[in-house]
Amino acid sequence: MNELDTLARKDKAGYGEAALTPPVDVVEDSTGITLYADLPGVSKDKLRLQVESDTLTIDAESDLAVPEGLQSSHAEVGLARFHRVFTLSRELDTEKVSAELANGVLTLRIPKVEQAQPRRIDVKVA
Repeated sequence: MNELDTLARKDKAGYGEAALTPPVDVVEDSTGITLYADLPGVSKDKLRLQVESDTLTIDAESDLAVPEGLQSSHAEVGLARFHRVFTLSRELDTEKVSAELANGVLTLRIPKVEQAQPRRIDVKVA
């Protein structure tokens, strides 16, 4: 058994099947973060997002079905499974996460808790 087989078996042992790590961009501004994850072929019903404590987990499966009435004569593209875990900063408000899936890109917006957001302080003249 070669090293690649060993790694594949370890990956399958951990998740039940091999999972891909989707590429992700994270953009931060003064009010929170926006996370963009590439999940090609994933539909809303095959996407699972979970926040537990300070951990965000993305699990998804692609949904590349053969159109009705057609039969595949040769298929090299299989159903992909995606898995990614993030540790979130405590300054993020995990109760207010919003998510949108469009054209194979998952967009998550996680605002900062109010205390962590910049605020203007009025100065009074005495």
